[in-house]
Amino acid sequence: MFEGNFINALLLTLIAGLATGVGGAIIMFVKRFSPKVLSAALGFSAGVMIFISLVELFSESRHSLSLLFGDKLGMLYTLLAFFGGMGLIALIDHLVPSYENPHEVNQLTIEVHNNAVGLENSLPDSPPATENKESKKLLRLGLLSSIVIAVHNFPEGLATFVTAMEDPSLGLSIAFAIALHNIPEGIAVAIPIYYATKRRGKAVWNATLSGLAEPLGGILGFILLSRLLSDSFIGIVLASVAGIMVYISFDELLPTAENYGAHHIAIIGVITGMAFMGFGMMLF
Repeated sequence: MFEGNFINALLLTLIAGLATGVGGAIIMFVKRFSPKVLSAALGFSAGVMIFISLVELFSESRHSLSLLFGDKLGMLYTLLAFFGGMGLIALIDHLVPSYENPHEVNQLTIEVHNNAVGLENSLPDSPPATENKESKKLLRLGLLSSIVIAVHNFPEGLATFVTAMEDPSLGLSIAFAIALHNIPEGIAVAIPIYYATKRRGKAVWNATLSGLAEPLGGILGFILLSRLLSDSFIGIVLASVAGIMVYISFDELLPTAENYGAHHIAIIGVITGMAFMGFGMMLF
């Protein structure tokens, strides 16, 4: 039942991954980032992810596993898979030292961009050694961001790909949520690389490259796990995906959203994202 959905799943995963390139390309057109707009956007993305995870993925997983194992065991397996997904993404975070884990837009990236606008031509008096040191620091930050985001995108790619193979419409919703999440990640990669190298192409390319780990993770994961595909396995994957997305929302998106705007702006973004997905599901 999966063969006909392979191309669609691949395209959805690829589009979601390439959203990091969109984030990277933003630096070519946006002169200054508004922290409040970024806060609302991140909150919106979190709202979309949380709503899909708890309303669609978790309930579908529970229904599928309950049909196979009964209500109590089905619920138990759903919960274990849900928190197992959280454990997986938490483990990935743990393997990367916290001080080098810039998988979201942070204060430095925003300040670097906003403070540098219009100032590139006013820096000739800066000591070459100091300028070179700062450039190396920014380049290191951008490359670390690219690597960390690529690692995070592997399980996200598998989640999008396998879900799209099972249910194309649900896969579309997940791809949309992941794409929203990936845009600010692309910004986090591109800004420090651009101001370290002064090469927009290199900045956008590195942002795009980190996103390509998403379809790669989806395909490799699918190949490795294809023999395990069954109704029970799909149910477990759906619950795991829900756990991954909820963890990302609470650990990455919401804290970052609150850092860049008033608390209420982030929450309004969350509610708007939930409403958008809820009413959107009524139309399809």
